[in-house]
Amino acid sequence: MSRLNNQSRAAEPTQDVFQAIADPTRRSLLQLLVDQELPVNVISGHYPMSRTAVSKHLRILAEAGLVKERKVGRETRYRLDAEPLRELKRWLAYYERFWENKLGALKRLVEEDEDENGGSS
Repeated sequence: MSRLNNQSRAAEPTQDVFQAIADPTRRSLLQLLVDQELPVNVISGHYPMSRTAVSKHLRILAEAGLVKERKVGRETRYRLDAEPLRELKRWLAYYERFWENKLGALKRLVEEDEDENGGSS
């Protein structure tokens, strides 16, 4: 496949979504961008770190496809793209059933143990 322009390449995630959301600062950035598109200087004002550090976090999120960038004049604005999170949710749904079954079994064991111990006191 031939190299496409930067916008087309940016649409293809180059960063793993799991690694991108593993960092609490990046999760916080996603929450900040849920309902609004913001420039990096406004985003930076929400964090006790340099604008460069915030930009690095935003770049990782963009490479994972979790945020979209848009140039407006000289500034770059960022907004959430939740589609990778929806895909992640669908993938995790399988494991959620597994944990619900395991937690249900644990609950039954605890309740049985309480019934046995509670009746002998």
